[in-house]
Parts: sequence; C-alpha cells; structure tokens
Amino acid sequence: MSASSSSQKFIARNRAPRVQIEYDVEVYGSEKKVELPFVMGVLADLSGNPAQPLPPVAERSFLNIDIDNFDERLKAIQPRVAFAVPNTLTDDGQMLIDVTFERIEDFSPAAIARKVAPLRQLLEARMQLANLQTYMDGKSGAEALVSRLLQDPALLKSLAAAPKPQLPDSAATAPDSADSAS
Repeated sequence: MSASSSSQKFIARNRAPRVQIEYDVEVYGSEKKVELPFVMGVLADLSGNPAQPLPPVAERSFLNIDIDNFDERLKAIQPRVAFAVPNTLTDDGQMLIDVTFERIEDFSPAAIARKVAPLRQLLEARMQLANLQTYMDGKSGAEALVSRLLQDPALLKSLAAAPKPQLPDSAATAPDSADSAS
C-alpha cells in the first residue's frame, strides 16, 4: 500500500485544522479571505515550589517552548516539588521529598527514585537482583543454592556477616608493576 493512499494521509489532506481563524477583507472592490495564524500564550507558574523567588508576572517575558528546546527550558525553569509523605518503608514518621526536574526523563518513576535516597537504595537493590536473575538464568546449581539460602534464615545471616573477600596484595599491585615496567 502506498503512503499516499493510506487512511492517515487521506484524513490529514481532507480534515480542516482544529483552529482556523479567517476574516474577510475587501481589497480594491474584491473580497479576500485572510487566515490568521494560531498563536497561544499560557501564563502559568510552572516552577512548582521554586528554590528562589520568581519575579512578578508583569516583569516576566513569554518563552517559545517546543519539542526541540523543551529540556533546555525545563532546566532553566527548574520545576521543584518539596513535601512530606508518610514513610511506608520504615513506618516511622514522615519522609521529606525534595525533587528538582531538569529534563523530561526526570518525571519517570525510576528517575524520581534516584533522587530520593531511601528509594534510590531500593532501586539499586532491585537492579542488582535483576542482574543476578539474568546471570543465574539456566544455571540450576546456582538457583538451588540461592533457593536454599533464602529458605534458611540462619545461613542467610551467617553469609551476610561473613567478611567480603579481599584481593590479594599481589593482584592489587600487579597492574601498577605492569605500568612501571613499560
């Protein structure tokens, strides 16, 4: 099917724009229709809870915002939210949230979680578990070991309390000695 015969192209060719403002003008005895461009202005405080006070509305200027400069404008405006929410992670009191947005991606749940310390720790743990799951895929021995570990709390505590393995001194100095040899 060719692009010119597609239904979307047909609708675009045959549907009038949603906003179309025209007026009739008489020029040298003949009437002529003149179409006005649609320009919209929005007066809004988009910064939320700004860290610095904003100038009065009368002193502000209009900004042209489009898809190409949206992140740039967002970084300049620095929308910010600051509030307290019940701490459901530890069930003790309130958790203070203070998030500033600089890109459209900052509104995603993962980006917000990265900006709130307790949520960032949970997100990192979740990512590590996802990486572990990917690594263990198809390794039945590892799956059985992790399953046994999760079912035995004493084994889990002893593993958590065990010291982490350290690199031997010779392995830690090997790259340095290789650099000095060259």
